[in-house]
Amino acid sequence: MSTTVAAPSSVQGTGAAPDRAGHPNRRPRSWRPALKHVLLAGFGALMLYPLLWMLASSLRPTDEIFRQPGVLLTTFEISNYVEGWNALQSPFGHYMMNSLIIVIGSIIGNLVSCSMAAYAFARLKFRRRNMLFAIMLMTVMLPIHVVIVPQYIIFAELGWVNTFIPLILPKLLATDAFFVFLMVQFIRGLPRELDEAARIDGCGHVGIFCRIILPLMLPALATTAIFTFIWTWNDFFSQLIYLTDPDMYTVPVALRSFIDSTAASSWGSMFAMSIVSLLPVFLVFLFGQKYLVKGIATTGGK
Repeated sequence: MSTTVAAPSSVQGTGAAPDRAGHPNRRPRSWRPALKHVLLAGFGALMLYPLLWMLASSLRPTDEIFRQPGVLLTTFEISNYVEGWNALQSPFGHYMMNSLIIVIGSIIGNLVSCSMAAYAFARLKFRRRNMLFAIMLMTVMLPIHVVIVPQYIIFAELGWVNTFIPLILPKLLATDAFFVFLMVQFIRGLPRELDEAARIDGCGHVGIFCRIILPLMLPALATTAIFTFIWTWNDFFSQLIYLTDPDMYTVPVALRSFIDSTAASSWGSMFAMSIVSLLPVFLVFLFGQKYLVKGIATTGGK
């Protein structure tokens, strides 16, 4: 005679299917994702507050900027943008064009020189390769203030001070070790069978680099271009050192001209032109975000 054992009432009453061990499965709490999104939104708003305050200040009269620290506008004026655009010796678009020249030269220099150096470290075999690669990595930890004095002396002796050459020429020599390391890790993730197949077809190192490696390095090249644009566009120290003629000023140096320690500073115009100078950076990051994420995510992947 067989008997049937009834399931415990505690399991039947929960309404959840038991797992293999006989314990009821617990449903995830629905409030946790909502709480996470609320915290992330609050943290994002906190990080964006200085930018929102600067945007609001650019639409206020100068005498009301520091009397109203909030972001809510009681007045809406665009006179700061009109005055700031024509406040300096040249229109502000002139300084943006100077920055654009330096940025384009720096991007081309980094893409060409860093990709060639990365291919040499990743694919070529030569003496003391690992030692030279380690020395190159150690330059990442070298502050710019250590090398700026000897570099300035060299460029001054060559008569290149107050030109764009000192700001562009180092990029053609693969001086940004971070980008070299980024590309080396990306190339090492590419299968060597592609190089061997190209070598069988008669390609040398130049053909392999131009026809095989470069097309596959598009995410790493895009990442290098985006970072170079942002860092060069926002660079203030180097441009302040080498550019002394107001006609050669770039955007960061020109923004400094709105502040006068001996007279009243034009804060409203400076905030307005700061917003204008942020637009290219925002657009570059917006349209290049997918390449940036892909380049960082696939770097070093095997």
